Amino acid sequence: MIIKRLDLMNFRNYEMLSMEPGTGTNILYGDNAQGKTNILESIYMCSTARSHRASRDRELIRFDSEEAHIKMLVDRHGSEYRIDMHLKKSRSKGIAVNGIPIRRISELFGIVNIIFFSPEDLNLVKKGPSERRRFIDFELCQLDKVYTNHLMNYNKVLAERNRLLKDMAFTPGLADTLSVWDGQLAEYGEAVMSDRAKFIGQLNCVIQELHHKITGGREQIEIAYEPDTASGSLEKELQKSLERDMRQHVTCRGPHRDDLCFLVNGIDIRRYGSQGQQRTAALSLKLSEIELVRSLIHDTPVLLLDDVLSELDSSRQTQLLTTIQETQTFITCTGLDEFVNCRFPIDALFEVSAGTAVRKN
Repeated sequence: MIIKRLDLMNFRNYEMLSMEPGTGTNILYGDNAQGKTNILESIYMCSTARSHRASRDRELIRFDSEEAHIKMLVDRHGSEYRIDMHLKKSRSKGIAVNGIPIRRISELFGIVNIIFFSPEDLNLVKKGPSERRRFIDFELCQLDKVYTNHLMNYNKVLAERNRLLKDMAFTPGLADTLSVWDGQLAEYGEAVMSDRAKFIGQLNCVIQELHHKITGGREQIEIAYEPDTASGSLEKELQKSLERDMRQHVTCRGPHRDDLCFLVNGIDIRRYGSQGQQRTAALSLKLSEIELVRSLIHDTPVLLLDDVLSELDSSRQTQLLTTIQETQTFITCTGLDEFVNCRFPIDALFEVSAGTAVRKN
């Protein structure tokens, strides 16, 4: 999977940008606040239809403009896909694939498989459960359209049930309709949990060997999926929790409260691990993600590394750079010091400054 061309118009600080990346490692270097991360964000947008750091599309449009455009040409298994995204301040975004407008954002998922890695991801283990759920959902939605459908339907039903719980405080008779939502929530929720459990099982097969290697054989890691309810019991748990739900006006049970546990040598490092153990586990998780996606899609994902190398020591830098070989990668950094002492092939080198990206090799 290769991004062959990227064109931006009025996106963030770019008035106009045309970039033809290399098929291997692409280095985007320059001072802070020049637009390096904006390039990664545009690739992220074309792959997922959303930004990893902005909540509204209007924030992505250049300050003095009313609309922005992103165009990305991708080669996947020898077939070309042209993704066009039109962002507007006053209306919702428009997306077309090979000139054909898509009706649902989920139709975009899976055309380009990306893995995004930022310094914040190194804190994934010690962050809250919502961050770990987001990690699972992000990857599964790219890999499995059925899971995407289950998750979207679950979230829609969950929102309706929560709205009903609030309305019941003023109209108690609405409680008679609650069982309808419970049945649907259980149906989609059980499917979501089943897919998550399968994914974590696949991930464990990869991460255990990799983490053992990174730590020099000192640590054994296991990711344990912690569903909020046992398989097949969600509808019963919803009924048991009804009084509490009505009191709090929210649904208190379900996969929207799932979590992941990281066990290193049998110890839960979310609570009892050192910062070094937590960061190493997060690195192992990201590297495992690359290998797992490769095996599942029979292709290589596109890797986006946003200023990550400066956060890693030399041994972990080497481990990361070794893993990403034969993968199209975009790496942002302020300087080239990280690559001076390692014999690492750089396919394309871009200097980013004030909304321009000039190729230097």
